[in-house]
Amino acid sequence: MDESPSEVNDDRGSFGADLPLEASLALDGDGSRIAHARHLAASFLAKVRDHYGIPVATATVEIVQLIVSELVTNARKYAPGPALLHLRVTGTVLRVELWDSNPVTPTAKAPNPERIGQHGLEIVAALARTLTVEKTPVGKRITADITLTTAAAP
Repeated sequence: MDESPSEVNDDRGSFGADLPLEASLALDGDGSRIAHARHLAASFLAKVRDHYGIPVATATVEIVQLIVSELVTNARKYAPGPALLHLRVTGTVLRVELWDSNPVTPTAKAPNPERIGQHGLEIVAALARTLTVEKTPVGKRITADITLTTAAAP
């Protein structure tokens, strides 16, 4: 997978509801990929806004970077092998998918303001329009959908 944020898949013609814009990043065990993933998300959304004219709220970019950071951090922390981040815009919705090799599906813990750490899934669930976790034949996929034009204040 190409990690370049400028490599947006738009080879099916002009943008339309049937044409998703996509970017992906293959992740290995190197923790520096978390920063690459955040950069990919911001650059991808800038291209969606600037080149395709799709409105993207400034707060949405920050929220997406936080969601990507949480998902990639958890994959690096809990999955023993490779992972793949995939971003896709269809209409005014960004789908963030993170596949990793750990088949154990995470569950959000009960809120506890005194707990240090392990709030990632809670954060993603609070910020995304929808959040799904599904097992795959070789791991799991976590999918978060975010509306580009409106963003709730974190």
